[in-house]
Amino acid sequence: MTTPDMPGDAVAAGPRADAGGRLAPAAGARDAGGAGDAGDAGDAGDAALVGRMAGGDEQALGALYDRWSSVVQSLVQYIVRDPAEAEDVVEETFWQAWRQAGRYQAARGGVSTWLLTIARSRALDRLRALRRRRAELVPLAELADVVASEAPTPAVAAELRERAAMVAGALRELPAEQRQALELAYFSGLSQSEIAERTGQPLGTIKTRMRLAMQKLRGRLAVLRGGA
Repeated sequence: MTTPDMPGDAVAAGPRADAGGRLAPAAGARDAGGAGDAGDAGDAGDAALVGRMAGGDEQALGALYDRWSSVVQSLVQYIVRDPAEAEDVVEETFWQAWRQAGRYQAARGGVSTWLLTIARSRALDRLRALRRRRAELVPLAELADVVASEAPTPAVAAELRERAAMVAGALRELPAEQRQALELAYFSGLSQSEIAERTGQPLGTIKTRMRLAMQKLRGRLAVLRGGA
């Protein structure tokens, strides 16, 4: 990722990213600031790297990433319990560290503490977002109930057909783009980021579509929850 240089703001250019948008340390990053030297492995060396990051040094970010990414990954993975989501959060943590390097104050704690505080905050944000997304999909579980039912009595079968018809009807009434987003999330198990990539739409657009769709479904399917 490259951004035009901005006078008076050395950090504005930002580090490079690979084709998938992942943080990609610059060539030679592993040797930047002596990242591989045992004598420079303490907080003093880390603080020096952060100081260089504040000045726009991409190699310093690469060195810090090499040194601390595995530790950050372990913490994040423990919180979110999902390898793919954890990988995203690790990347977000180091992007935030890059953007906020100028705010780091050694007197308030070591670089490791600073990084892990950022990582914990981002991981908890992601965990809450995942829980909200899963909760929003609860009304669609009515479809799974219909499929899972075994040998119903005629009366129960008629009720299930009616419930399934209501769910299907509610889905059909959604705008096509909202219905597509829900179907990809529930039936294909895609995350919102994956849906955005699959459809070529901005992530914010996908989030909005799913939120609006779930609001409409809740209203239409309230009678099912009330009669359960």
